Amino acid sequence: MAVRDEVGEVGAAAAERVLDAAARLFAERGYQAVSMDELRAASGVALKRIYQLYPSKTALIEAVLHARHEEWTRGVSAAVGSAGTPRDRLLAVYDFLEDWFGTDGYRGCAFINAFGELGAVSPHLAQLAREHKESFQRYLAEVAAEAGAPPALAPQLALLAEGAQTTAAIAGSPEAARHAREAARVLIGAALP
Repeated sequence: MAVRDEVGEVGAAAAERVLDAAARLFAERGYQAVSMDELRAASGVALKRIYQLYPSKTALIEAVLHARHEEWTRGVSAAVGSAGTPRDRLLAVYDFLEDWFGTDGYRGCAFINAFGELGAVSPHLAQLAREHKESFQRYLAEVAAEAGAPPALAPQLALLAEGAQTTAAIAGSPEAARHAREAARVLIGAALP
């Protein structure tokens, strides 16, 4: 982590506290509604130190999104990697989603939320959201190709996952993942010999 290299272990611990508090507050209340002073209070890190670690609120949002991307990538990869058959590997994405949606405080995808709230005024944050979604589609394309599926299957499965994320956030229930998994099962069955 770049923050650890630049500021040492103590700075890395402060940076993690700020990131954790920011991710929680941004998910609960939105990116624009959270002030830097509220982040100071929630993290226990002095405001001056926060600005040394993250020179702007946008830089902090970027850091939260990068952390979320890494967390997402590890989670999806672990779920897919633990599944047996090629079909099960594709369906494991939705099992991961169901677990994620069932966690306390699930408020939707940080990237979808950031794009919706800030995408029009921050092209850089909009680009980060696009890159995250493109990365997921590329990963699904790799898993689908390993299963012998046609290239068109990956974007279809990605759309099911994206729709499930939004629906689960609005409904406050992991049920959307189960519906998306069933739809994915039908698509996979039609695509694979």
